Amino acid sequence: MNPMRHHAKKKLGQHFLVDGNTCRRLIRSVNVSRDDVVLEVGPGRGALTQVLLETAARVLAVEVDQELADWLLAKLSAEEESKKFKLIVEDILKTDIDARLQVEGVEERIRLFGNLPYNIATAVIQHMIRFRSRIRDMTFMLQREVADRILSPPGNKQYGYLSVVVQYHCEGRKLFNLPPGVFRPIPKVTSTVVHLKVRDRPVVEVEDETFFFQLVSALFAERRKTLLNNLKRSAQPLHLDEIENRLSQAGIEPSRRAETLSLEEFAQLAHHLNAHPGARI
Repeated sequence: MNPMRHHAKKKLGQHFLVDGNTCRRLIRSVNVSRDDVVLEVGPGRGALTQVLLETAARVLAVEVDQELADWLLAKLSAEEESKKFKLIVEDILKTDIDARLQVEGVEERIRLFGNLPYNIATAVIQHMIRFRSRIRDMTFMLQREVADRILSPPGNKQYGYLSVVVQYHCEGRKLFNLPPGVFRPIPKVTSTVVHLKVRDRPVVEVEDETFFFQLVSALFAERRKTLLNNLKRSAQPLHLDEIENRLSQAGIEPSRRAETLSLEEFAQLAHHLNAHPGARI
C-alpha cells in the first residue's frame, strides 16, 4: 500500500511534513544521537519518522488515525530499522506517557517530536508538561502564532498563560521557520520549529504550584483589565484593601496588566497573596 495516497483529514488538522531535507535539518539542530529514545506525536506519512529511525536508538509514535497508522506500518515494514519502531494507535491527549514508557521498558528520559495541528497544539504541550520528569526535551512544529505565544517575553500581546506555563517548566528557543511548501496539503500559514528543554527545576520558586497557576490564569482572564480588577473578580475571600496591601507588599502596581509581569513577579505576588489564610483563587 502506498501511504502517499492517504488523504489528509480536515477534522484532524492534518498537514503532513513531506520534505526530507527539512527533517534532516530538524534532527541535526537538536543533535539526536544513537542513544536517544524518541516519542513522535502524530507521525503522519512518516517522513520525520524515517529520519528518526536512522538516527535514534528507538522510536515510539502515537497516531490517532487508524487508517493512517495502517498505511504507515505498511510503508515502514520494509525498512531495515523497523524493529526499532513501535506505533501506538491512540489519542495523545489520553495517553499516560509514564505508564506507556513503563510498558515499553523505557527508563531513560525521552525526546519528543511532533508536527502539531493548530487546534490541539496548546493542549498537547500542556499535557506533555504533566510528564516532564520523563521527558528531556520537546521539538515541535507549530503554527507561528502558537510559537510566538509560547516564547513571548513579558510586555508583548502574545504573552499569556501558556507563555508562563511553558517558560516556568522549560527553556524555549525558536529553531527556524518552515515554509508552507514542505507540507501536504499546503497550509495557508507559516510554521515554526520550537525546541523546549525541560528544566531540572522551575525557573522560579513558588510555595504552592496549584495556587500559582490558578493566580496566573485569573490574572489573564480578562487581559484588558488591571491586576486589581481581575483580583477583585476572582479572589472573593479577599477584601479590596487586603488585595491592594498584598500588591503593595509585592512591590507591584495594581494598575498594571498581567501581560507586563515577569515570572519572578508572578511568583512574588503569589507568595504575598497565598500568605493570607483565606486567599483562594
